[in-house]
Amino acid sequence: MLRNEYPRPQFVRNEWMNLNGEWQFAFDHGKSGIDRKFYEEGPFTETIQVPFCPESKLSGIGYTDFMAAVWYKRTIQVPEEWLGNRIILHFGAVDYQTIVWVNGQRAGEHKGGYTPFSFDITDLLDGQAATIVVCAEDDNRSGLQPRGKQSGGYYSAGCDYTRTTGIWQTVWLEPVSPTYIKKSTYQTNPKNGAVAIDLQLNQYEQNLTVELEAYYDGKIVASEIADVAGSSVHSLLKLSEIHLWEPGKPRLYDLTLTLKKAGAVVDHVESYFGVRSVSIQDKKILINDKPVFQRLVLDQGFYRDGIYTAPSDEDLRKDIELAMAMGFNGARLHEKIFEPRFLYWADQLGYLVWGEHGNWGLDITGSKGLERFLPEWMEAVERDFNSPALIGWCPFNETWDQNGTRQNDEVLRITYEVTKRMDPTRPVIDTSGNFHVVTDVFDIHDYEQDVEKFAAKFEKMAQGEEVYVTFSDRQRYEDQPYFVSEYGGIWWNPEEKDGWGYGDKPESEEAFLERYKGLTEVLLNNPSICAFCYTQLYDIEQEVNGLYTYDRKAKFDPKIIHKINSQKAAIEKL
Repeated sequence: MLRNEYPRPQFVRNEWMNLNGEWQFAFDHGKSGIDRKFYEEGPFTETIQVPFCPESKLSGIGYTDFMAAVWYKRTIQVPEEWLGNRIILHFGAVDYQTIVWVNGQRAGEHKGGYTPFSFDITDLLDGQAATIVVCAEDDNRSGLQPRGKQSGGYYSAGCDYTRTTGIWQTVWLEPVSPTYIKKSTYQTNPKNGAVAIDLQLNQYEQNLTVELEAYYDGKIVASEIADVAGSSVHSLLKLSEIHLWEPGKPRLYDLTLTLKKAGAVVDHVESYFGVRSVSIQDKKILINDKPVFQRLVLDQGFYRDGIYTAPSDEDLRKDIELAMAMGFNGARLHEKIFEPRFLYWADQLGYLVWGEHGNWGLDITGSKGLERFLPEWMEAVERDFNSPALIGWCPFNETWDQNGTRQNDEVLRITYEVTKRMDPTRPVIDTSGNFHVVTDVFDIHDYEQDVEKFAAKFEKMAQGEEVYVTFSDRQRYEDQPYFVSEYGGIWWNPEEKDGWGYGDKPESEEAFLERYKGLTEVLLNNPSICAFCYTQLYDIEQEVNGLYTYDRKAKFDPKIIHKINSQKAAIEKL
């Protein structure tokens, strides 16, 4: 399993080289590899299958203890026809701090375990050969890096699981012209069918134009030729046909971007976009000006054999299809920045997602946490901005006290403000679950298992009266849309005694379904609630509260869950 599919599906160039597969590998438990010049001639005694982390079975390593640093090495041949172009080396994600050498020379470094980075390595190449060496340092117990649900102890426990170290997304090479399109940003307006397109080039060059062409179902619906001013292009396409992207109805437009000089093609990128809006009105979240009750499920992005990395592209699609088969219309992508191909399938299938960072493990009681968090979060917002499926941002989840010290509220406030400045088109939840400082959507987590007690908490809300607020000493409700973003978590693994879940295990499958139905209908039938998120889609290691097993086998008839979830919500009746 090499993960051969193109890794950046919303910004595609046809010519590229996938560097997944077998690499040489070395452990560096003492973090002395740089001093010992591994980048010149290191003791690479192991082999590993990239992009699978060394903790995973699919990597061929399967080492699950802590690794202070790991090293990778691979020598490739750059195609002769690429010579004369700039050669870009791309990494989808490497956990956590990465330094890259090419032919013994330092190419660059990156800090952050979830976001992509790239280096122009043209000037480091020697003829056609390229020896690439990668060092990744990782210390998720330091309090100085986000680790998400990767366990900070030797064993997995509770809702923390096997760690990921080093490369866990695709590595690839790409030839580009000396001047090329570096980034594209799309903002759509469903009311007038306009698409604002901003392009950024890597450098300034005179006499350049960009041809933009939009297609729907193979038919051209908009085109324009725009002059390049400086190193950027700003264009407004008016679509002759307006087809809205909606949950379950993923109407998408294809887009081509062609950079030309004196009529000759300099760069060509294939892309797509969806026309849709997200807004807030009367305590509801609207999609294309219509209230949509968000029936979400918690997805943590773990795989038995690949850990953070899906064994195949089909597995990414399958997780969405499994959720939709049970009547969910979206997911919280929980404590992890998912890979772009997951968002691609969400776009293609009409599946709503909330983007979230893996903030757990990072100490945000002081400003140092912001310094570590914000640059990577900004990279994530920039990377995923164009996805129509992504309908909201949530940088933090449950920012619990650190050794008796509360979170630094300014860290949350600044992150919220930066996110809104980068993306004013989507709502932002500062911290999911109980610790709001400033938020567009008020959300809570509540794992009460008794249906009557659960219903009592929201009873006054259903009458338009007092709103149920958890941790009232830390947050205030200010008439935002109300989202129960974690509930349920019902423990169910009848064939085994061991495991972990919330509350008491039901005595039978019928009792499970009765509890699920009761908890879910409390939320669907409350006109003051606009969304729920059930914990969770599938089991992960010792946590056995999934609707599917870790191997994605349904524990219950999906049609039964689908029938419960797909009932019309109160806000959809108004």
